[in-house]
Formats: sequence, C-alpha cells, structure tokens
Amino acid sequence: MPFPENTPTPDDLPSLSPAEIAALPVELLAILQCEIDARLKRDKAAKARFDSGLAVRYADRAAEARQTAGKDTGTVRFDDGDFTVVADLPKRVDWDQERLVEMVERIRAARDDPAQYVDVSIKVPERKYAAWPDAIRAGFEPARTVRPGTLKIEIVPQGGDQ
Repeated sequence: MPFPENTPTPDDLPSLSPAEIAALPVELLAILQCEIDARLKRDKAAKARFDSGLAVRYADRAAEARQTAGKDTGTVRFDDGDFTVVADLPKRVDWDQERLVEMVERIRAARDDPAQYVDVSIKVPERKYAAWPDAIRAGFEPARTVRPGTLKIEIVPQGGDQ
C-alpha cells in the first residue's frame, strides 16, 4: 500500500505525540517498526565497530597511563593533539557465593550481625518455584509479589513469520 509523501518516518517520531502515532494506519506502524529495528541493529553494529577502533587506537596508551598512575582500573586522561582522551576501565567485582555463605555463617557463629558486613539477598528463580510441590509453594506464597514487566508490542504480518 503506497503512502502519501507526508507520511511520517522514524526521524519524525520524536515530534509526534503518542496519540498521533497510535492513530497511524497499522500498515504504516509495521513499516516504521521494521525501519526502527533495522536502524537500531545497524547503529549498534556501528557503535561496536567504532568502539573497537577507539580501543585499537588508545588501549595501549590508556594502559600505560593507568600503570604510571599505579592503578589497574579507573579513569585516566591523556592528550591526542588538541583533544583530551578520557579512558575509563571500570572495576568489575565478582564474589564466590559459596564462600560468602560460609563467611556469613562464621559471622553468625561468632554472635555478630552479618548485615553489618554484607547485603544478603535470597532469590527464587521462577522456574524452580513453578516446579515445587503445592505444599512448599503455599509456604512461600506470602513472600512472593508478582509485578508486570514492560509491555512489548510487535506487529507481524498475518500468515508470516518475522
């Protein structure tokens, strides 16, 4: 179905209200959705390639600057021509969960409060919960709250897969 020349494009969407977008014909919504998804995919690929290029150009200099500053992670700054390059290597910390449980038990055994030292969080994967016998599930039910996630709508032509 051809659309008039004044048909909105993805570039026009920021200036339209949600109600104006909702009023567009479903065929146009499907086209816009496909165009936006394609742009996002292309832009993510471009961003990844660009970031790789920056890493090739600056990773060694950033590592040298961090070494000179005596640190393994964090932000360093250095000049490249008339520009200052800010290179941040964030710290990622992982904790061995089994050892943390052992430490929490040792703290409790010493009659101290583990909450002064660690944040304790217990999670129940929904898959496991669904597999539990009814009697066990009933005991946990008062501690369980179900909240809806974010609505996702996809427009797919009838009789076809995406």
